[in-house]
Amino acid sequence: MNRVDKFLSKLPLKERIVAKECLDLVKSRKFGNLDFKKLKGFDNKYRVRQARIRIIFYMDENKIEIIKVDRRSDNTYKGL
Repeated sequence: MNRVDKFLSKLPLKERIVAKECLDLVKSRKFGNLDFKKLKGFDNKYRVRQARIRIIFYMDENKIEIIKVDRRSDNTYKGL
């Protein structure tokens, strides 16, 4: 079980559904309705904000790689 799946399994059902929907939209590159932003100081790292959940991912022309899914805290963006 990877870190993303482990985090999602610990969420309450409503938040898990919202997070999975956001992950599906990120993976399909449909950012229209999402709070999508490039992270400062990085070339190809972005975040999607949905309530208190942050999805941090790497994106280039060919692929999208989910780096981290976490609740917003002081440590959310550390260690990227």
